[in-house]
Amino acid sequence: MEPNSGLGKAITYLLKHWKELTCFLRVPGAPLGNNICERALKFAILHRKNSLFYKTQRGAYVGDLFMSLIHTCQLSGVNPLDYLTWLLKNTKPLQTSPHTFMPWHYQDQNR
Repeated sequence: MEPNSGLGKAITYLLKHWKELTCFLRVPGAPLGNNICERALKFAILHRKNSLFYKTQRGAYVGDLFMSLIHTCQLSGVNPLDYLTWLLKNTKPLQTSPHTFMPWHYQDQNR
């Protein structure tokens, strides 16, 4: 194999950085990929692109609030539409004790 070829450069790079590239193998249970982080970043980037179209500061605040709630629902395994509907149906109790209406409590109260 020619050292100046594409494959030769790739193998040289691999050998030069072998310790750093295999560092995760020394940690028991380390995930082989970072798909969870990639998906979270993708969600934030999509929201950033969409937020360019907010007309007011208040609209941006409300959009950020909904984005945060929807993402928290997804991480908690809750259907965001069902959760937001549940919030609208319980506006009075929500005002008195908002901490009991978090997405992770939705599952407990609707079983």
